[in-house]
Amino acid sequence: MQDASQIIRTAHDMADAARKAILPLFRSDDLVADNKRPADFDPVTQADRDAEQSMRAVLARQRPDDAILGEEFGHAAGTSGLTWILDPIDGTRAFISGTVSWGVLIGVSDGQDVIYGLIDQPYTGERFEGGLGRAQLTGPHGSRPLKVRGGVALEGATLMTTFPEVGTPSEAQAFRRVADQVRLTRYGLDCYAYALLALGQIDLVIEAGLQSYDIAGPLAVVQAAGGIVTDWQGGPAAQGGQVIAAATPELHAAALALLAG
Repeated sequence: MQDASQIIRTAHDMADAARKAILPLFRSDDLVADNKRPADFDPVTQADRDAEQSMRAVLARQRPDDAILGEEFGHAAGTSGLTWILDPIDGTRAFISGTVSWGVLIGVSDGQDVIYGLIDQPYTGERFEGGLGRAQLTGPHGSRPLKVRGGVALEGATLMTTFPEVGTPSEAQAFRRVADQVRLTRYGLDCYAYALLALGQIDLVIEAGLQSYDIAGPLAVVQAAGGIVTDWQGGPAAQGGQVIAAATPELHAAALALLAG
């Protein structure tokens, strides 16, 4: 097994470096958003690029044998058996709008499982981490353990997702079947929704069309807090696609049944 303490320390150093790269551009008049996909607005900013480069620089110094998969600069091979999966700003649309639902995502995979993850919100100063014996939030108000809440039935649950459209029309219809049964549905939370699930504030997150860098970090955080993260068929979710995160097995099973129709 790799040195857990060094992996954790490296992840925090990477998140610190990303914060320094991002914060000067957040809510800045100098921020410019380019469109990566003209047919469907998919923004990227210099903050995205600078943050990923800063994290890669930390890895080059501290763990040069590890592989990297990043949203902005792709794959770099390694020899250690570990891969760092990076999303420098998950929620760039939120970032350019000045809201705070975006975050820096870091996941560490051993080739079979995501063994550790971070969700970092630089502007609020909150850092959620899970895996390798950790499940905690650190921030301006101190530290507290992460733990999903239990005892909530589907009809009393709070459900979150990023886009009201969710994905394809059929995926949106499946999502609506769940949304029609819960107490409250909220939109536009990006990775912060998974952080709130791990913190015990909400009960379900359902999304579609994700990439591995969108879910690796959140998956580790939610699982470390006692939650369940799978695809919509109940299988592994680390590669992205259709993802459901639930606080309890009962909620997970009830939502899966509705997603299946």
